[in-house]
Amino acid sequence: MKVRNSLKSAKLREKGCRIVRRKGRLYVINKKNPRFKARQG
Repeated sequence: MKVRNSLKSAKLREKGCRIVRRKGRLYVINKKNPRFKARQG
């Protein structure tokens, strides 16, 4: 999982990516391709 300042670039890399908010942090998750995981904050 990558930790990034901006999740917009991580979200746009593939169409299956979703932004999810958990415990005050923003996550990018992708069920079909789990290598596109990222976190902010």
